Amino acid sequence: MSRPRAEWVLPASMLLGTFAWSFVYVSLPFHIQKMSSLDPAATLRWTGWILGISPLITVLTAPISGRLGEHIDPKRGFIAVQAFQGLGFLGMAAARTLPEMLVARMLLGLMGAVSTFAFIMVGRSGGDVRRQVSYIQSGMTLGQVLGPAAGALVAARVGFRLSFVLGAVMLWACSALVSWGVPPGQPRDPKAAPARPTSVRELATVSLVVLAGSTQIFFLTSILPQILPPLGVATESTLEVGGVLIFATGVAASLGAMAAPRLAELLGDRQAVRWFLLGSSLFLATLAVAGNVWAFGALRFLQVLCIAPVFPLAVAAIAQRASGGAIGFVNSSRIGAAFIGPVLATTLLSSLPPAAVYLVLAALGLAVVPLVARLDRRPRFRDDPGGGVTA
Repeated sequence: MSRPRAEWVLPASMLLGTFAWSFVYVSLPFHIQKMSSLDPAATLRWTGWILGISPLITVLTAPISGRLGEHIDPKRGFIAVQAFQGLGFLGMAAARTLPEMLVARMLLGLMGAVSTFAFIMVGRSGGDVRRQVSYIQSGMTLGQVLGPAAGALVAARVGFRLSFVLGAVMLWACSALVSWGVPPGQPRDPKAAPARPTSVRELATVSLVVLAGSTQIFFLTSILPQILPPLGVATESTLEVGGVLIFATGVAASLGAMAAPRLAELLGDRQAVRWFLLGSSLFLATLAVAGNVWAFGALRFLQVLCIAPVFPLAVAAIAQRASGGAIGFVNSSRIGAAFIGPVLATTLLSSLPPAAVYLVLAALGLAVVPLVARLDRRPRFRDDPGGGVTA
């Protein structure tokens, strides 16, 4: 990434790619509802699995992508994965039954995670890794901000299947952008090991923090059709209101990700992560008492604002020192949360009230806080000048 344009091309490509995924993802639960001939409880369970199966499989393929990035140019891996994911979107457009949609989403998961290659490229760039990871996360978050509202409106106007085709075109454009704007890289020299490689304990802690924090982000979309009517939203307006709700809270995610480097400089990475987890879990629990969609949206905005900085801070802490496999492992925790969140939320909601969903997810965030605090109490761990957790 030696050419100046690469510094903006990679975040821009991640913005476009994430936009395409969220553009399609927001309408998928509503499309599944329309396709289904099953009862509401069974349809809800299918929804959770269809939304979650891609990230579940990518949990396994992301570390493989990371290891592959050790031996090939990660730029080539990035371009290939985006191109094949575009074909996967066409498979979603062609699906006519719930099992066919499940298979299409499974194939998407097998294609791996393009973000793994992006983080490997950043780790080898030699620049300010925390800031570059933050830029990529901000680009991804902006895609999440802009995609849902646009996807909901387009799907409502032109239909679900055509919106999937448009998403595929966006992914191919993203692949072309990286092909043009990012210089070729080189596989890592196996003899050039970092002076302080990541320890197993550090890798496990970062992965658990990423898993818990990302689960608190990814759960909501899958249950929007069920939770919006009790908040006063008319059934025929749930798609549009759901898109706007995700858009508004996505703004919070973008702001939180962009603020991550500065907040870490002020507080230190671990202290910042600890307080963000506590704040996010508190606001998530208060969603249980929201009486209307406006109060719900405000609390969700604050919750996402708190949790958004956790991922860029956690990844930046190890990106420069970690192997491609380690980066893929941490990234698989984020992707795994995109499976756990929808499946856990829909499973709980099929038999319990929405408040139970929010309280369980809040408890997951609180459960990993002692892990971060425990690292603080061990003298051989410290905050390094770049803000990373070191061993």
